[in-house]
Amino acid sequence: MPQIQPIHLDEQLCFQVYSANKKFNHFYQQALKPFDLTYPQYIAMLTLWQYAPLSVKQLGEYLHLDSGTLTPLLKRLESHGWISRSRSRSDERTVVIQLTDKAKEQQNVVYGHINSCFDILGLTPDEKETCMQAMTTLEQKLDLYNDPQV
Repeated sequence: MPQIQPIHLDEQLCFQVYSANKKFNHFYQQALKPFDLTYPQYIAMLTLWQYAPLSVKQLGEYLHLDSGTLTPLLKRLESHGWISRSRSRSDERTVVIQLTDKAKEQQNVVYGHINSCFDILGLTPDEKETCMQAMTTLEQKLDLYNDPQV
């Protein structure tokens, strides 16, 4: 039986993604601290700034999160004054998320702060694009593996 060569930790793509993710989480934790937002709340706000009003189901589809994960996140955003939630008039089962005045007023402030934080990283536009393309390719390959119907 041939001997199988071990794959070392520093050769693992999954470890590189994991490690980068941890570092991004720390980066965003610091960057979002002035706004009392977590990263999951921030990506929810990014989506809402782009598409609001949205139902909880629609937001979940954009973020790839289920309602059990979204509900506590949305409750916190609501308690901090970023969003309001209400039942749809046309379908009582549907909860619609709206932006508050605070969210609308803070949108450019948050964008400006996050952009200035990214300037600190010093990624050139080409480096950012290369990273985005590599992550998109990786995500597509994983989608094909995890769901052959995709």
